[in-house]
Amino acid sequence: MIDYIFSLDFVFAVIRMGTPLLFVGMAAVIGAKADILCIAYEGMMLFAALGGVIGSAYSQNLFIGMITGLLAGLIIASIFAYFVLYLDTKPLLTGLALNTLGTGGSVYVVYLLTGMKLDTSSLASLQFPIVHIPIIKDIPIIGSIISGHNLLSYIAFITVFAVWYFIFKTRLGLRIRAVGEDPAAAASVGINVNRTKFIAMLISGLIASMGGLFMSMGYMPYFTNNMTAGRGFIGIAAQNLGRGDPVVTMIYTLIFGASMAIGNTAQSFRLPSQFASMTPYLITLIGLVIIGARNKKNERRINENISRKSKI
Repeated sequence: MIDYIFSLDFVFAVIRMGTPLLFVGMAAVIGAKADILCIAYEGMMLFAALGGVIGSAYSQNLFIGMITGLLAGLIIASIFAYFVLYLDTKPLLTGLALNTLGTGGSVYVVYLLTGMKLDTSSLASLQFPIVHIPIIKDIPIIGSIISGHNLLSYIAFITVFAVWYFIFKTRLGLRIRAVGEDPAAAASVGINVNRTKFIAMLISGLIASMGGLFMSMGYMPYFTNNMTAGRGFIGIAAQNLGRGDPVVTMIYTLIFGASMAIGNTAQSFRLPSQFASMTPYLITLIGLVIIGARNKKNERRINENISRKSKI
């Protein structure tokens, strides 16, 4: 196990495992900046994964498959945003309902199309290509780490810096942060709060859908039942640990990707398969404990400073 952790194969696996988490983490960052509590990323990813497979299988066109998948995920994001922002439903209940719809609804659609409930292996769907970067691929060690990944893996890392620029350097990003931090103040200067949050949720849904596309058109060559396996929640956890910073969130998604890679490798040592499933969640709990302890320490320091100033 130690030899594997310090091998190039492990780094390669971390990037592969971390790709869908990166997409969801960046989606959660935008949602958090708009102060939208969304747990529906699982449903978005599942519908996007299925939509991409169906679109590419029936059109035999990768671009059409990608658009179909993104639209499927966008529909779920739109439903969530409309119910929460305009019908004033509870975000947690709405997200839970959409995740349930994603799990059950995707299986039903697969059954209607293929007569099977487990996967779409009978459909001739397409995959995103593996990219071998010229010159870099021939560099020892570095070439083995950087080159040879799925196209969506590279897009995921580009998305990190695109989200950072969007949030902190664009007018729409400024408005999203404004409505997230103080809706009343934003409304007082003429910003339509609900419309801005709705747009933020759509952008968030599109990014999360890219993670779903990777699962069925990169990570695996077909759609399987509940293939996201909690990755939507892990992405949300990474965003919480990263406190809404895209770069720090990226670091946590890679840590979770590493834990998943270790968990999968542990099965070759005859450890139970449940170990692989629990590893990222265990690391999440440890991270949350550390964050909670740090927050308590900061709160205690602030209270001490206030108490000291009041005595003066």
